[in-house]
Amino acid sequence: MILSSNPKMTVTETMTIPSLKAITLTHVRYKRGDSLGHFLAWVSLIPVFISLGGFVSHFLFRRELQAMFFALGLIISQFLNEFIKTSVQQSRPETCIALETCDSNGWPSSHSQYMFFFAAYFTLLIFKGIGISKRNQVFVASLPWPFAVLTMYSRVYLGYHTVAQVFAGAALGVLFGAIWFWAVNSFIVVYFPAFERSAFCRYFYIKDCSHIPNVLKFEYENAVAARKKNLADGKSASD
Repeated sequence: MILSSNPKMTVTETMTIPSLKAITLTHVRYKRGDSLGHFLAWVSLIPVFISLGGFVSHFLFRRELQAMFFALGLIISQFLNEFIKTSVQQSRPETCIALETCDSNGWPSSHSQYMFFFAAYFTLLIFKGIGISKRNQVFVASLPWPFAVLTMYSRVYLGYHTVAQVFAGAALGVLFGAIWFWAVNSFIVVYFPAFERSAFCRYFYIKDCSHIPNVLKFEYENAVAARKKNLADGKSASD
């Protein structure tokens, strides 16, 4: 309740201000002047960059069924995270007052769960073989893990979660990521050829390359062969 500034109303008359809530997807706060906090605030936005930059770009330019089920798994994981949070209803740390996040639950951390799901699935996908040479597999598979750990640390440092909450999110992320990878590549992959033949996939050119041992080599050789054929056809037409 606040006093009205309207001159037509008496000083004792009041009006009710409705309760407002912000969308906190990119609303990450850090202490003014804290360089590390500023850096970690950007780190905590990595899940947004992956979702909007990585998977949207992949759909536009690659359209692989494997990647689409990867993205679907991340979405399901986040719904599971919200279900668990609602069921457990564990509060965030006391810093939630300054961050205005006390009205949301903290266990498990959705950022940690997202990043560790991504890291687990990505690693298993690399070792399954997607055109990466065996000598480079360990290096490429390790790339998402430092970012996952940094994201987990950022949520504690910035005051959004406790240590227990981010470790719970990380554990669930790895578990769900491994289970989803097993489900996709043991059961769902059998239906990939049928998906490819569907009207939706034919219209959007959605494909499956998981049966090709070295996708990069395959695409390179076919692109070179197509260019040579086009040049040969053009030469023949001009003769």
